[in-house]
Amino acid sequence: MTTRLENEFLLEMTGISKEFPGVKALDNVNLKVRPHSIHALMGENGAGKSTLLKCLFGIYQQDEGKIVFLGKEVNFESSKEALESGVSMVHQELNQVLQRTVMDNIWLGRYPVKGFFVDHDKMYTDTKAIFEELDIDIDPKVKVATLSVSQMQMLEIAKAFSYNAKIVIMDEPTSSLSEKEVSHLFKIINKLKDKGCGIVYISHKMEEIFTICDEITILRDGVWIETRPLKGLDMDKIINMMVGRDLTHRFPEKNNVVKEVILEVKNLTAANQPSIKDISFDLHKGEILGIAGLVGAKRTDIVETLFGIRERRTGEIILHGKHLAIHDAHDAINSGLALVTEERRATGIYSNLDITFNSLVANVSQYKSKSGLLSNKKMKSDTQWVIDSMSVKTPSHQTNIGSLSGGNQQKVIIGRWLLTNPEILMLDEPTRGIDVGAKFEIYQLMLNLANKDKGIIMISSEMPELLGTTDCILVMSNGRVAGIVNTKETTQNEILELAALYL
Repeated sequence: MTTRLENEFLLEMTGISKEFPGVKALDNVNLKVRPHSIHALMGENGAGKSTLLKCLFGIYQQDEGKIVFLGKEVNFESSKEALESGVSMVHQELNQVLQRTVMDNIWLGRYPVKGFFVDHDKMYTDTKAIFEELDIDIDPKVKVATLSVSQMQMLEIAKAFSYNAKIVIMDEPTSSLSEKEVSHLFKIINKLKDKGCGIVYISHKMEEIFTICDEITILRDGVWIETRPLKGLDMDKIINMMVGRDLTHRFPEKNNVVKEVILEVKNLTAANQPSIKDISFDLHKGEILGIAGLVGAKRTDIVETLFGIRERRTGEIILHGKHLAIHDAHDAINSGLALVTEERRATGIYSNLDITFNSLVANVSQYKSKSGLLSNKKMKSDTQWVIDSMSVKTPSHQTNIGSLSGGNQQKVIIGRWLLTNPEILMLDEPTRGIDVGAKFEIYQLMLNLANKDKGIIMISSEMPELLGTTDCILVMSNGRVAGIVNTKETTQNEILELAALYL
């Protein structure tokens, strides 16, 4: 029998609508979160999840609808007011002051004081108490720059806890975490739940939703579709509600033909240690090569060294039988290589600039006339090609890319590199933080390129993705190649055993 308290909501957002020039982002959307519960908020990229939460945080003001928090109608004017009222958010892209200490980051803007001075002893004691309560093993006095990504995530959760938050929103909190780190994170989330918090959990990883969540709200194209308990739902039903159609297969049917070798990498070693050492592999025409490994295995270092971002100490890079002298990214692009980086906000997009700039920036020389002027007609045409071929949801070419959903930003980045007509496309966690429908589109795009005799290298932390899309998998362990396996013949256990080989 449920108690009266369990029938009440900590947060009720009802009839929320929000319109921007050229697009209705939210249309009569509802979100109701109970205490002692973990509530999944799901939808394709562009479904309206971020806009809804920005309305809650006072970043946007809704055009219609009302927000009731702890039984009172609220309209927060800023994220600061929301935080101080008990609504907190752990963002996917962490914004922390890296050169300050852990405890500085937790109490920034609200330091405890003794007279005219900051009370460092109290700040340390209060931080330590929060960490002990949440079972977080981090020294409050170390600089944030020395922490791992998972520790930074824990720090953000501790910060939310320090505000005595009643509603904690978590946006793709496991996107950069290992399986062990995810397990620890789930323990902390359940501790918050046991204390009466309502957790809004945003993730595109279906397995996580079924593992940790109690209820689910689905949005599609800015419209509320359904809210219901997770019990009794399956993956196919959720996908159908999200995309409005059955998605029978998570991965497109592989029909690419692997041909002769296109790229040879021999004994590649990066100049700055610790990094990759003696990396050798071949990539064939029409092949999708996956790179697997645990967090810290130096997977990203491979593609960054190939692309000239990291200095190469030794080794050979041979494309079509020709030795490449790649010293920087410009050399790599001119040699026929393209790289979609892992951290799209930090290293992929120019968030304050429009779709046109972000689509064309890697290929500007192609738009110059003999007089040196840029061809607006060709620039407009190629921007439209990116939007159409990548199915980018945007009001116009002039829309700032930073206002698009993560999935649409990723599509623009991939389209940008396709305009350079690369021989080798390298993708580092290309579907991180992207919904199931957009993932399928990216998998299909990779397959289409493979069918055009391109070589694809994809780094992924998602085992089903590697097993469902690749032809071969190179497994990294502590900066070294632990093995290269045929995808059709390997197993998840074999890959994990190889990943732990040099630890």
